[in-house]
Amino acid sequence: MMIMVNLYYRGSNGNARAFAEEMEASGIAHSIRKEPGNLRYQYFQPLDDPETVLLTDSWKDQAAIDAHHASPMMAQLAVLREKYDLHMTVERFVSEDVGTDEKFIRK
Repeated sequence: MMIMVNLYYRGSNGNARAFAEEMEASGIAHSIRKEPGNLRYQYFQPLDDPETVLLTDSWKDQAAIDAHHASPMMAQLAVLREKYDLHMTVERFVSEDVGTDEKFIRK
């Protein structure tokens, strides 16, 4: 099983991108990537929306997410969200072992 969470950070005047850049530069994102059970923690920016940054955040299971939410990095992250006045929407997906789509993937 894997749990993937897409977090859309929305701001104005480039604040969403500045937030993601500070998360990387400060080492907070790196520390989150090293947490037990983290499979992916990566920022993207939609080509058609410069005021939004997408965080793709994947975890081994709910226990790993719960531990992350209890970590000191969450307080640091909250401070930065406030600093940049960001608003969020969330999508959550849970994987199932239902086979493979390999024949549709060009490598």
